[in-house]
Amino acid sequence: MLLPQQPSDEASAVGVTLREAVASDEPFLWLMLFHAAHMAADGARSPDEAREHPFLAKFVRAWGRPGDLGVIAEDRPDGRPLGAAWLRHLTGAEKSYPAVDDAYPELAIAVLPERTGSGIGGALLGRLLDLAHPHYPGIVLSVRADNPARRLYERHGFVVSDEIVNRVGTHSYVMERRL
Repeated sequence: MLLPQQPSDEASAVGVTLREAVASDEPFLWLMLFHAAHMAADGARSPDEAREHPFLAKFVRAWGRPGDLGVIAEDRPDGRPLGAAWLRHLTGAEKSYPAVDDAYPELAIAVLPERTGSGIGGALLGRLLDLAHPHYPGIVLSVRADNPARRLYERHGFVVSDEIVNRVGTHSYVMERRL
């Protein structure tokens, strides 16, 4: 099911159009994964490093497989992609959080650094939750303990279910939302 390329009220308020992510968006999703994982702060220099990281690559590699759901925010005047929110249902050895319901896909979300704080993340997350509702019973994500995005997730109904040590050795919260 493709989303209409018409802005929602929330998307209109921040000057973007939201559309469903498709297989050809994979290069942009790698860039967004680089930002979502705060790789630059960890010393990484390019999204290529996300492709090589075993914990991270599973979120984007071969985008468009069954169960993948994503939303891209595009600048309304020129169509330039500004952010993405996406879900991937990970199972078996790919699954990041063994204690979480097996039916919950994992969320990744990012906005270009120059556009963070402008409401794009909220618009993306709201649309993705609407899109996911008929397909999944809930969603899981992790967020670094010091990341202010935690407030965005809480506003959208996510609750902390666990605290973990993340891939760089600091603390993150596992957050879940029932749909």
